[in-house]
Amino acid sequence: PGLWATFGRYSSGTRENRRNSVCGSPSSYVSHEMDIGHLQKFSLIDYPGRICAVIFTAGCNFRCPWCHNPELVRGFPSQDLLPDSEIMDFLEKRQGKLEGVTITGGEPTLHDEQLATFAAALKGMGFPVKLDTNGSRPPVLEELIRDGLVDYIAMDVKGPLDSYTAVTGVPVDTDLIEKSIDLVMASGLDYEFRTTVVRQLLTPTDMERTAERLSGARCYIIQRFVPTKTLDPKFQKGEVYDEAELNTMLDRVRRHIPEAFLR
Repeated sequence: PGLWATFGRYSSGTRENRRNSVCGSPSSYVSHEMDIGHLQKFSLIDYPGRICAVIFTAGCNFRCPWCHNPELVRGFPSQDLLPDSEIMDFLEKRQGKLEGVTITGGEPTLHDEQLATFAAALKGMGFPVKLDTNGSRPPVLEELIRDGLVDYIAMDVKGPLDSYTAVTGVPVDTDLIEKSIDLVMASGLDYEFRTTVVRQLLTPTDMERTAERLSGARCYIIQRFVPTKTLDPKFQKGEVYDEAELNTMLDRVRRHIPEAFLR
């Protein structure tokens, strides 16, 4: 059997079970799998400084109208999901070649214990793990950090906290977002915060206000919005900030976070 069968799945969700799983002697198993919609087998850009594979989980609790992964937001029919075992078999063959694995979405933290088990298996194979998250589920994030199951966190901060409902398309408890921000900054891990700057939704002042909340962050990325495939088709036709505007915005952001960059 592949290495995934060795790690199995634990049912109680305790830290001890997770340690046992990493050591190859899980105490108990359940059959539920993480919903994986896509595997990108090779990437040079999704894990800073590392050649990685990218795993895309299905399902998201936000409805950002500009999202470029609408099929992942809505989720996949169960018959179209990739089995965890297939992913693990592939990664087992890439040990020593790939330098890390990025778990993105959708929103990976929706998968709770399945995500923790999956990350533990990746760590057991020696892969550094990068997690992309919207920060809406700080208890899951806290557990992953505490148990040493992630090495790099990229958290999307959608904009100023008072704009979250407009930007994400759903009501959001921004206290949870703030808690995740604080967890990430205090984690001791490599991390970045990032905001996709969509002209219809975020102004240069919004971006500076976002940077104010993140003051002291190690790294902040302003992501260019590319209007191609989007959850709301109207956002495929909107204007975007030009390079001069983006660089002016970056200068304002750097008043609060010197290590801020355009991507």
